[in-house]
Amino acid sequence: MGRTWRCRCADLIPTQVLMISLQLSVGYVSATGPRERNEDFCGFVTPERTQLADKGALIALADGVSGGAGGREAAEYTVRGLLADYYATPDTWEVPYALDKVLTAVNRWLIAQATTRRDLAGMSCTLSALVMRGSRYYLAHVGDSRIYRLRGGEFLQLTTDHVWDRPDMRHVLKRAVGLDEYLSIDFGEGDLQQGDMFLLVSDGVWEPVGELGMLKALNLYRSTQLAAEELVRLAYRQGGQDNASAMVVRVEAIPEHNLRDQLSAERKLPVPPRLKPGTRLDGFEVVALLHESRMSLLYQVRHLADGRLWVLKTLPPQAAGDAVAANALIQEEWLAKKVIAHYFPQILPLAMEERSALYYVMSWHEGATLQQYLDNGRHFTVAEAVQIGIRLVKGLAALQRLNILHRDIKPGNIHLGADDKLRILDFGVAASEGLHSLNDGAGTPSFMAPELIAGEAAGVPSELYAAGVSLYYLLTRKYPYGEIEPFQHPWFGDPVPPTRYRPEIPQWLENVLLKAVARDSRLRFETAEEMLLALEQGELRPLDTPRRTPLLERDPVRVWQILALFSIALNLMLIYLVVAV
Repeated sequence: MGRTWRCRCADLIPTQVLMISLQLSVGYVSATGPRERNEDFCGFVTPERTQLADKGALIALADGVSGGAGGREAAEYTVRGLLADYYATPDTWEVPYALDKVLTAVNRWLIAQATTRRDLAGMSCTLSALVMRGSRYYLAHVGDSRIYRLRGGEFLQLTTDHVWDRPDMRHVLKRAVGLDEYLSIDFGEGDLQQGDMFLLVSDGVWEPVGELGMLKALNLYRSTQLAAEELVRLAYRQGGQDNASAMVVRVEAIPEHNLRDQLSAERKLPVPPRLKPGTRLDGFEVVALLHESRMSLLYQVRHLADGRLWVLKTLPPQAAGDAVAANALIQEEWLAKKVIAHYFPQILPLAMEERSALYYVMSWHEGATLQQYLDNGRHFTVAEAVQIGIRLVKGLAALQRLNILHRDIKPGNIHLGADDKLRILDFGVAASEGLHSLNDGAGTPSFMAPELIAGEAAGVPSELYAAGVSLYYLLTRKYPYGEIEPFQHPWFGDPVPPTRYRPEIPQWLENVLLKAVARDSRLRFETAEEMLLALEQGELRPLDTPRRTPLLERDPVRVWQILALFSIALNLMLIYLVVAV
């Protein structure tokens, strides 16, 4: 990770930042001017190769609100906190989502400080931040600092000032970091082009200099550092009385492909032919075929360098030339590499140049899936099922912290190893919000929540529903709503209590399962941690028994049919009585 700087004119030297195929020139100045202290703060981060591809370069400028105490502290903490914590967020988070999460936490911290320390009451600041990743840029903005872009002679303001419209209140902020408990941030994004120049400035620059003056300064110098210094000099030459900060960024070169293309560079590799035991591929020797389906082949392989056993996953030969299948395999590997936890097989890091074909390699673990154990006649006790449930939900919690949805939790994808460790397998349809579609109906029908079958997007409730159905099936070999076939449109009533099949299941566990598989997602567990707590506390703090849904709510049509039949029968009886009399 790079560093952050708080800088004044005399302290600076030009900076050239070279980042793989993305090259940026960055110049920056922050001057105190006639004020007693500088309440602006600016900084940027230049990450290493892998982190650059995943997270990008981050440039940020903040201006402390001078009307309240602690403006300088607010600006410095906001920029430093953003630059540090953004790079600690999971790589699977999209840029706006990561920025929002970090800045929301920063906002809470500023408010907490202002509440507990009288000398910092009202501490807040503006913020303008820019992330450049691959061939795209992303911005986050709140307050009246600004971001401009100069492209092909067009000088465009990319942000909107959050100030009141009245002339006598145009310096009063509507929004700022630390101003309100709820932080509303403007986000934007767009494509980068070679030669683009971006300008981040505080109001101490843009207000006295004006857009025409800023445009002239950017066109005057090739050096971004000289341009930044000229902007600050112009601000004071034009009578500026505020702190003045400017950050100038020029895009010297951009990658040939965007980030998604970089992640999918492996699709140029050929699909290997069907491999037989003893066949060698790169540094591996095939031991056995483990699994074959229409879209994948799994082989047990031995690494020739050290003799360790691994699992190699690739596409079947008939999928050669299928770009969709190739991209799916590559995305699966990319997501799986982000999950570092013992609840999942670990991916062997292999560079593209180390592979002559399209595949990836993951750790091999002796054992079997829960479905295989069931098929072989194993009977799981209630205590075993509870422990499996606890470990399964812990694994799902690890995924949710990374903003990943597995979307195919079922006994066939839950592995119980000879080392007694539980691992979640198969990221074939896993997705991350912002990177993939979440409403494409992926998954196994009998384990899909009702809202997924109705075409709604997947989410945490649907993940916990699948976990609940898996535990229900593990104990009863039945489904709470019956087996669902592909393309079937089932009717969901109330789930069948598992004690109907296994009377020895304790009431507290039945309540947990029924809550997890509730037809209405609002009645399920909200987070994996909530379900985990219910499983761990067990009968010490049992959940309330879910109420049965009234027939009128479950199936209003049937209720009206019954009423109609009753009415017809009553009318027939009345007619009979009249005729008989």
